[in-house]
Amino acid sequence: QVQLVESGGGLVQPGGSLELSCKGSGFTFSSFAINWYRQVPGKGRELVAGIKTDGIRNYKDFVKGRFTISRDNAKDTVYLQMNDLKPEDTAVYFCNAERFQYLDDRSYWGQGTQVTVSS
Repeated sequence: QVQLVESGGGLVQPGGSLELSCKGSGFTFSSFAINWYRQVPGKGRELVAGIKTDGIRNYKDFVKGRFTISRDNAKDTVYLQMNDLKPEDTAVYFCNAERFQYLDDRSYWGQGTQVTVSS
């Protein structure tokens, strides 16, 4: 059974830090690119950062210099270190695993973890 489980969310003050984790199971984790998305009520999910199977990372401009994505394939886990958090970072953060393979594209989602940045 495929699962992606996010953890590490919570309430933090502006300027604070959190580290989110995304643990996968039931599939070959190392063969999938892993992305973090976030969503606020009334809006669609937006990509935050991603890391490919070869370790290449990409970030949206609004988190560059503040967030760092990393992966540990031995633990089937991807991390999102979030520093200098701002109130506008408040959202539910979702982990996504995706693989593009001829006639066999796959995409899996976790249930999300709430991040609230507030004083």
